[in-house]
Formats: sequence, C-alpha cells, structure tokens
Amino acid sequence: MSAVVVGAGIVGSSVAYHLARRGVEVTLLEQGPAPATGVTGDSFAWIGGSGVDWPGGARDLREYVLADYRRLEAELPDVTLRRTGSLSWARTPTDDSRLGPGQFVIGRSDIAALEPNLRHPPEQAVHTPSDAGVDPTALTRALVAAAGRHGARVLHDTSALSLQVTNGRVEGVLTSTGLHAATTVVLTAGTNVPGLCEPLPADLAIAASPATLARVTAPPGLVKTIVACPDFEVREVREGDLLLVVPQVEGSAARERAAQDTLHHLKTAFQGGDQCRLLGYRTGSRPMPAHGPVIGYATHDRSVYVAVMHSAICLAPTAGRLIADELVTGRPASELERCRPGAR
Repeated sequence: MSAVVVGAGIVGSSVAYHLARRGVEVTLLEQGPAPATGVTGDSFAWIGGSGVDWPGGARDLREYVLADYRRLEAELPDVTLRRTGSLSWARTPTDDSRLGPGQFVIGRSDIAALEPNLRHPPEQAVHTPSDAGVDPTALTRALVAAAGRHGARVLHDTSALSLQVTNGRVEGVLTSTGLHAATTVVLTAGTNVPGLCEPLPADLAIAASPATLARVTAPPGLVKTIVACPDFEVREVREGDLLLVVPQVEGSAARERAAQDTLHHLKTAFQGGDQCRLLGYRTGSRPMPAHGPVIGYATHDRSVYVAVMHSAICLAPTAGRLIADELVTGRPASELERCRPGAR
C-alpha cells in the first residue's frame, strides 16, 4: 500500500512515523514551513489523566498513553517527557469518589513539599504522580525526522486543496504542488478535515475551540509540577520557561488583559514570582470532535481515513500505532471501535 498523510501536526507526524516504520510508502504533506506550526505548537501538552477530558472512545485509549510514550522515548532518543507529576485543586474540596486511576488526595504539608515556592498551599489537592509534560514541537519534529529516516517523503509549504476522485474512488490529494497519488489518504489536519471531507458520506462534526497560551520567563524551578488551580494552569517546559493557560476571551485587547491578569495570579501565588515576565501569547484553534476522537475510514471503499482528536498530544502516539497496524494488516483495531466516524 501507499499513503498520503495530510497534516504534519502531532497526529499526522505520528501516523506517518508508524506507517513508515512498518515499511509503507508514505508522503507527509504540511501546509506550513515546518512541522507543528499549527495548533500542535500551541498546546499545553499535559500528558496523563488529570489534565485531559476523555470523551467517547478516548476513554478506551487512555490506558495505553503512558506506555506508548515510554515506547517512543526508547525508539527516539530526542523524545523526553518531563515527569513532574501534577497538582490540581478547586475552590471546594475534592470528592474522593471522582478520583481517577493513580490519583491521590494529599494535604497541605505534602503539597508544600512538592511545590516549596507556593505561598499559600491549599488544604488539599489531587496529586497524580504519573502526569508529565512534553515539548510538542520537539516531539513532532522528532517523529517527522524519524519517518524520513524510514523512507517517508515529507513536503512542507504544500496546501491540500482537494481529494482527487476518479470513478468514485479517491486516488490521492491535489495540492498546491501537484497531485500526490496513494491507495489511502489519511486526513489529520484538525479543523481543516471537514472541508476536505465535505463531499464524502461521513459524519465529521469537528468544532474549533480557541485556546490561549502564554510563555513566561521565570526563575528556574519556580514551578516544580504541573499546577492546575482556580486561577491558572502552569508548568515548566524547560528550565526557566513556563507555559501558562490564559482564560479564553474575545478580542485582542481583552486577551492582553487576560494574559496580564493570569500572570499576576502566578506572581502572587509563588515566592519569587515577581521575577516572572511575559514573553508573549498565542491563540490556537483546537479541533474538538463532538463525541470524542474521530478515527477510521470515511469512505466505503476505504480510500480515505480520518484521524482527528482531542487531546491530540496525549493520544497521538497510541493512535498512530493503532492506525498504522489497522492500515497495514487490514484488521480493525478493537481499541478504536468507539472512535469511528458516525459513532455515538
């Protein structure tokens, strides 16, 4: 078989890598100048159970996430997770019955031990020791580079314009650089997928959900874990470089105020926070399928396959492995049963 993968974000890069590793002839198309130039690069990239919603079929993939990341770390030396664990708390005490696997309620003294710079630790918080963070851009580029080493052809600055249909069957992708033929087209381009799939008989309800992230310079080690509290979510991406989730508001002036207000909350919460400085912020448009991940064939003749999901950073290594196995062997992956287009 041969495959054209549309979109070199985290999902497309994972699919291309896993297919190329299985010996498939792969062409990876990206409209930007480099991998991860779209929404992937604007992700908070919280890997684990407590920072992610698991709607629909995502729940069936959840148990494999950490194992697939460990596998990628072994396969790709440039991939490294920051295994810091996470702390999260709300304005009201946590209901123990709502805890997920590997989560624990801890008290103020344990919180202070994990986050010694926190000025006023809450009475209790949920601690998830296995939670981690990853640099989504570095991860995506590592996957693309590895796909290339396994023979994949990677094309940047190449916009997918439409699917090439001959006698009712999709035979490739017509792009700004010409036609790229393949036996299977894999669409992973997030919110752009419905436009490409519009003439196809598939239910692809994919909403666009804006999210704003601020980059902050800070004293190294100011934040030790992934912290999610009522006023902000923050984690250290690398030494002295923080990612800060900004509440979503409309308008550039309102976003600037929201970024500054959230930074103020961070400064107030941590000793040494007065040294934090806002480097900038960006708003990305995340694909949010209405009923969880959409993964599977979009046509009866199996010439088009779609893979769109949230949270893509969490699920991409697992989804890429399962998709490649499904495409290569022709056997449906039972783990993806509830992710099929049109599934409810």
